[in-house]
Formats: sequence, C-alpha cells, structure tokens
Amino acid sequence: MERTVAETKAKRVYYWGVGRRKTAVASVRIFEGSGKILVNGKPLEKYFSEEKDKRFILGPLELADITKGVDVIAKVEGGGISGQAGAVSQGLARALKNMFGLKTVEEVEGTPPVTLAKKLRDSGFLTRDGRMKERKKYGRKGARKSFQFSKR
Repeated sequence: MERTVAETKAKRVYYWGVGRRKTAVASVRIFEGSGKILVNGKPLEKYFSEEKDKRFILGPLELADITKGVDVIAKVEGGGISGQAGAVSQGLARALKNMFGLKTVEEVEGTPPVTLAKKLRDSGFLTRDGRMKERKKYGRKGARKSFQFSKR
C-alpha cells in the first residue's frame, strides 16, 4: 500500500496586534487575502450591527488603502460592543504597523517620507483611549454621587 504525501499548504505569514478599549481586549491577526473580516468567528456585519462600529473598524484599512488586500481574524472579549469595536480597531492598526514596518507610503520632494505607522498614529488609531469607568467609593452611592445631606 503506497501513501502519497499530501501537498503542504503554502505558509501564510500572519501579523498580530493587540488592542484595548475600556475593559475589552482584542487579539487581531491579519494576512494577505481577499478582504474577509471575522470577529469571534462571525462576519463583521453579523457581529457589529451599528454602522459607526463597522466604520471604526474599517478605518485603519481604508487609511492604508488595502480594504480588499488582507483578511482579518479578531478574537474579542470583555466590555460592550462599542468598546470591542475600539479594541479591534487598535489591534488592526498595530497589526498593519507590524505588516508594513517602516516602508514609506508617500514621498514628496522637500519633505521627509511619510510611513504608514506615522499616518496611523496621526489619525489616532494607534493611541490607546485610557478612559475607564471610575470605581465606586465607600460611603457613597456610586463613584461620585452621594447620599442626601441633612444638616439637622
């Protein structure tokens, strides 16, 4: 009985990025492909119902001008829907930065070359939004709200 060796798949090169927003954490992996975006195993349109969240995630891809050139696989946990969208967006921007490194995007005479990382940073996609929910304090109803004060 002869066995034939199955053809090995061409090795894909993955680029990783981790994004965070509020309490959501996204692990994003990109590779060259046809433009499919999967979030927790579901297509982008099924996972995120609001248009603003979809646009926020597609922002780094549109800035790099490769919406149909890469496939995106994201795993997100924690937080709410908008926080998860922000985490995926930051993770995607970091993965794109790793993918393109310091390659120049535009070169204009008399000015230094503009890299994709600089364009992503200037657009705010690489910056972590550090706003978090403030913790509840003892002796109060919430983070800042207090019980009604009675002088007598």
